Amino acid sequence: MSKLRITWRKSAIGYAGDQKRTIRALGLRRLNQSVEHGDSPAIRGMILKVRHLVEVAELPHSNASP
Repeated sequence: MSKLRITWRKSAIGYAGDQKRTIRALGLRRLNQSVEHGDSPAIRGMILKVRHLVEVAELPHSNASP
């Protein structure tokens, strides 16, 4: 499963409350903070809702075996 790094880049002030709640549900607390999530349809849907406020990068998949 690939991972996504989501960074909050633009303030949610002036945007609808559901978008602010989506930012919070993604685990973002302050501007320029980054979080990593597994790539899933639920996370993709949340990103789509706030795509104008966040920056998304797909992290390289590492196949390192312990």
